[in-house]
Amino acid sequence: MRRAPVRRIPTCVLSNAAPPAVSDGHAVARFVEIGSFTKVITGTALTCMAETGTLALDDPLERWLPAARGSGITLLHLAQHTSGLPRLPPRLSRRDPYAAFDRRTLHQLLNRLDAVATHPPGRREEYSNLGYAILGEALTAAAGATYEELVTEYVLRPLDMTEVTATPDPGRRLLARGRFGRVRRPWTMHGAILPAGGLWATPRAVAQLVVRLLVERRLGDPAPSWQTAGSLRWHNGATRDASLFAGAMDDGGWVVVHRLGGTPEETDQAGIEVLRQSRASL
Repeated sequence: MRRAPVRRIPTCVLSNAAPPAVSDGHAVARFVEIGSFTKVITGTALTCMAETGTLALDDPLERWLPAARGSGITLLHLAQHTSGLPRLPPRLSRRDPYAAFDRRTLHQLLNRLDAVATHPPGRREEYSNLGYAILGEALTAAAGATYEELVTEYVLRPLDMTEVTATPDPGRRLLARGRFGRVRRPWTMHGAILPAGGLWATPRAVAQLVVRLLVERRLGDPAPSWQTAGSLRWHNGATRDASLFAGAMDDGGWVVVHRLGGTPEETDQAGIEVLRQSRASL
């Protein structure tokens, strides 16, 4: 009986401990989906806007989105996943879940957030893509600019970065392949969900973000978007066919792992293992 061929997962690994490692067609300089790592950029924009006085972290959501009046949610609640909002917007489709979740749909939710919420704001943490979509909409209202314009002004330009965008050149995108080598179509993520998970970046740009935000602290203390585990600050991201793990230790060790295919859990484990091995070699 013939054995099924072993499926190889295109992988890119970047760290401070070794030269870049790419396999099976991955690349350091092509744009890939970064999924929820987008939240790091959104949260950093929030803290930078607060630093300039454009808004305040504890602003009630209704200051910028009046339809949310009475929700009790602040911008910081949204950034820290303590808004009480669920992980996902209601009534998503399976095939392309965020395709119909546009700004009009988001605004229709604002006056009934209390009905959508699973618990009162500030009580406990519950990871929420919906919360970050709403946070991004509030930031655009405060900045008087599009989401891409504001993250460029407050985050990317100060960090001297260009390889992060919502609309990469199709010729520079790197996508997973399915049966018979056909390129798999990515989810539609440029609508209201963009601030929660819709940006693209090159793996080297993600590494630059990790170093400049966590190691060098060029924009001050890390934003509340980052997850913490002991001395590790990290965030991951996943779409249907791509997954990312990125983080840095307090001692300056850092890692970025991006994969096309496989499971997000395996990507997380690969990133943590790189950090473990690099610390063991010191």
